[in-house]
This record gives sequence, C-alpha cells and structure tokens, in this order.
Amino acid sequence: MHRRTIIKVLFGATLLLAAGVTVPALAATTDPPSASATQDAIDSRVAAVLAGMTPEQRVAQLFSTVVFGPNADTATGTDAAVNQALYGAGITTGAAAVARYDFGAVIYFTTSHNITADPQQVGALSNGLQHSVLSTGKVPLLLQTDQEGGNVVRLGTPFAVSPGNMAIGASFDPGSAYQAAAVTGAESRAVGITMDDAPVVDNNTNPVNTTDGPRSFGDNTAAVSAFSAAAVAGYQHSRVAAQAKHFPGLGATTVNTDTGIAVNNEIRAQILAADIPPFAAAVAAGVQSVMVGHVVVPALDPSGAPASLSQPVVTGLLRDKLRYGGVIETDALNAGALANIPETDVVLRALNAGDDMLLLAPHPVADMQAVLDAVAAGTISQARIDQSVSRILRMKFRLGLFDDPYTTAERVDATVGTPAHLQTMAGIAKRSITLLRNADNVLPLTPSADKHVLVTGWGISTTQTLTDDLAATGLSVDRVYTGSPNQSAIDAAVAAAQAHDLTVVTTMNVFADVTQQNLLSALLATGRPVVAVSVAGPYDIAWFPSARTYLAAYGFQPNTLAALTNVLVGAAQPEGHLPVTIHSATGDQVLFRYGSGIGYPG
Repeated sequence: MHRRTIIKVLFGATLLLAAGVTVPALAATTDPPSASATQDAIDSRVAAVLAGMTPEQRVAQLFSTVVFGPNADTATGTDAAVNQALYGAGITTGAAAVARYDFGAVIYFTTSHNITADPQQVGALSNGLQHSVLSTGKVPLLLQTDQEGGNVVRLGTPFAVSPGNMAIGASFDPGSAYQAAAVTGAESRAVGITMDDAPVVDNNTNPVNTTDGPRSFGDNTAAVSAFSAAAVAGYQHSRVAAQAKHFPGLGATTVNTDTGIAVNNEIRAQILAADIPPFAAAVAAGVQSVMVGHVVVPALDPSGAPASLSQPVVTGLLRDKLRYGGVIETDALNAGALANIPETDVVLRALNAGDDMLLLAPHPVADMQAVLDAVAAGTISQARIDQSVSRILRMKFRLGLFDDPYTTAERVDATVGTPAHLQTMAGIAKRSITLLRNADNVLPLTPSADKHVLVTGWGISTTQTLTDDLAATGLSVDRVYTGSPNQSAIDAAVAAAQAHDLTVVTTMNVFADVTQQNLLSALLATGRPVVAVSVAGPYDIAWFPSARTYLAAYGFQPNTLAALTNVLVGAAQPEGHLPVTIHSATGDQVLFRYGSGIGYPG
C-alpha cells in the first residue's frame, strides 16, 4: 500500500470514529451490555447504595490496593506476612483484607502472586474476593490489571495476548485495535477482571521515551486518536472498563515516572495539539476511566505539581475542558516520581485535584484514616468524597457488578485462549511486521539445512523462541545470546557470525544501551550478512544506520516472533508500515517517514 493511500485510510477512519460510526464488531466476543437500564435508573441505585454507606466505607471505595497470594481465603509464608504488614495483625489473606476495609478495587499482579499460568486460578481468586465482600452485603469490588499486550502483560499463555499497541498501529487498521481489545476484554472478564488499565493513548513523539515506546499506537495524532477510540470500544464491548492512560500524556518525556520525575517542557499549544486529542477521542468513545500520570507539565500547571496532583490538569483540563464525567484514577502512588512528597500530602492533594480513585497508596490503612481525618477537619468536604464515590458506584453498576459479579469455571474454559481468539491476535501480529531495508535482497531466506543462520542479541526467551521457530522451517540455526554484552560476549557473537551464512540480531532500545550499539557495529564490520530486528520501538536503526537489512517487530510475544519467522523465510509478506517517523540519532535527518514499509518482489 502506498504511503498516500495509508494516510487517506487513517484519516477516513478518524473521521468515522469522530462521527460515532461503530468499528466492525468481533463475533468471538461476548454480547455488549444491555441498554435497558437507563442512566436515571442507575443514578437512583447509586444514590440508594451511597445512602447506606458509612463514612469509612465511602472513603474505602476511593482506594485500589493490592493483596498477596493466588487464593482469596488462604495465604502462606511471605504472602501472609506481607498482607499482615499492609493491613494489620491477623489479616493474612486477600479475603480478610477486603472484608475488613471495603476497598473499592484490587489490582492483580504476577509479583503479588495473584496470577499463575492457570486461568481457573485467576477466576477462583476473583470469585473468592467478591464473595468476601458481597456475603456481608457490601459493595462489589472492581478488579483490575495491566493487560496491555506487547511488552506489558499480566495474563500470559494460555490467554490470547495482543502483540501490543505499536504493532497494532503498524497494521494501519483501527479495526485491529478494536479486535485486540475486545478479545482481551472478553478473556479478562471471563476470569473476573472488570477493568483493564489500558489502552495507553499517549502519543509517542519522543523516540527515546523509556515509558511508552511500543506501548503507544504511534506518533501521528490523528492515527493515535483513531486507534485509541477503537480500543476503548473493544474493551467496553466485552463489559470491561477501559482506562485510557497516562493523562495528559507521557509521549514527549524521557524518564519513567515509576522510577523518577518526568517533565514535559513543551508549550501549551503543542500539548493541546499532539497529546490531548487521543484522550479527547477516548472520552468521545465513552471511556469509563482515565488514569492520570505523574508527569510534570509546566505549561499546564506552572506550580510544578505532578499532573496527578494538579487541579488545573485534572479538573481544569480533563473535567472542564474535555467534559469528562467518568472515573479518574491516579497512576500508582508508590511511584518514584512522588517519592519526595509526604505520603499524606500525596493522597489529599490527589483528591483535591479531582481524582476519584487512588491506586496503590503505600500504606492504605493509614492513608484512609488521613482522608477521614481531613473530612472531619473540613480540609476535604464530605460532598467531595461522595462525588467520587458516586462515580465509582456508577461505573460498577454500568459494568453489571451489582447483578453479575462472579464468573464460572465453564465461562473460563469457553473463553480463554480459544482458537478464534488466538487467531485474531496472530492475524494482527502478521499484519504488523515491517521491513524497512532489504538492500542486498538477503530476505526472504530459503529454508534449507544447508543455510546456516545465527540468532543473537537481546532477550533470553526472545532469541530462544526465534531460534526454535526458524529451525522448525528447516534452517540450520544456532544461538548465541548476548543481552547487553560485555566485550567477551561481543567477541563470541562475532566469531559465530563469521562461521554462519547470515546473522539475525535482535535489538531493544539501543539508544539507552551502548553495549548493544557496540555489538551491532562489530557484527556489521564482519562484512557477513546481518538482519537486524528491533523488538521494541522501531527507532534502533538510527544508532546503526549502515545496517542494510532491517525489520521492526515492535515486540517479542510468541505470536510476533512466529509472524517474524514467516516473514524471514518468505512464508508471508511483510505487511506492516511505520506508525512513527524515524529520525537520525542526532535528530536532524529523517531516515524513514511515517508510513514507510516495503515488501518482497512479486
């Protein structure tokens, strides 16, 4: 497809989404939620529930926290000890924690041992936590996780995993965003998860962005907006609340707010033109939650406050200017970006800024008490608390949690990792692989045991999976894993490359890793054919512009590596096109324009 045609297609898709035209539905997902319950009816139910809640229960609804262990009712060892450290002596299980404190939400992580390779375990955990609160007549939990796909995955195999946002963007089809989100939503709901902290709708305008990169749909504002709206529709078609993040956008930054302070120094006009439109598109698509990041944006708030704690950003821009009426959740409050602000100040400033839900407060019990104390002192009004609680309850009603909070073993088996879902994700991966250079026509490879191929570079499992996939085609393949290599590892890879007909080298964010740059330079200096493949953002070629063969895979999920293998051996054409523009490392030259991508002759 020519670049001019691609731009036309994307522009048309954006117009359709802006006009409210529905993206084609995915037959494999569940039916959309019933529209029989009017907003007035929901508001009436919200008011009734709110009236029956104590002040403590209302404040608890504002907190999304973590519990440790794979089972709701039992915990042993470290899991039990951490739960007690967080929630008090005798509170050893997740069920005990949510029953005692009436939290609004629980977020699942593999690191908190909530998720194993067994979908039935996740479903049973969800049912157990819900039963713990509902058996005493309390408010159902919102259960959430970060299932973005690509580089951020909580629910791995056997779930059908998306190849990730930038891979989806490379398909140049907003319908792919809808399909991936609908499948992810259906499988998440099947195991009891009712909000996905996705999609990332940040516009990745900085190629050395360490937060977003391949988590973004691209760097074209209109395209990112179209894909964002489509993804929101897909999630919510499957009765899972989408959470667009990270408002007002992290795409222009370099520092990850998990570990440090990120600052966007663009002027207000730039931010409103490039960063805000994807969020506006998500709002127009009916997104049920927006996550506010901790980025400092002086043009939006000269005080230097992180966006999550900024009234001009949260209320002034998101609520008032974008007219967003849904739930607003902070990014994790235990992030490094907030480390220099007293914890109680963080919680109270977030609420005063206009946030509704507080994600991962470091000391949830003490932080809830701090909010109660602030209400008693008049620092925060009860009306302000009730405003947020009402939004949270309204979302829970819209998700059907008061009527259908549980899953079943049969629903898990019938939904998770079905052939149709796996094929949907594989098809998106197939359409994403982007060939940018094939100067010597070394691709496609002809599968033959006489063709000796070396796989080396970044990623222990990535290089092993790619080695196995290539060997399965009939090639003779060896592997030398290097990761971020020292000189000894580089020497070993170079020696191996000289003994093979061709080397496939995987790269990951080489702009931040000079050792990978040294490896690529040494491999290219051998004069032997080298195929470079970036498995994160596609920008790596800017740091080794002499590479004569280069592909962008945008990720390292098994379906992406299978699609990459098919392209390498000519079983499939490279169908993807760059969803970003690639500049030289110095930024003064365009190497590959937005929409670039070549195919094989014929």
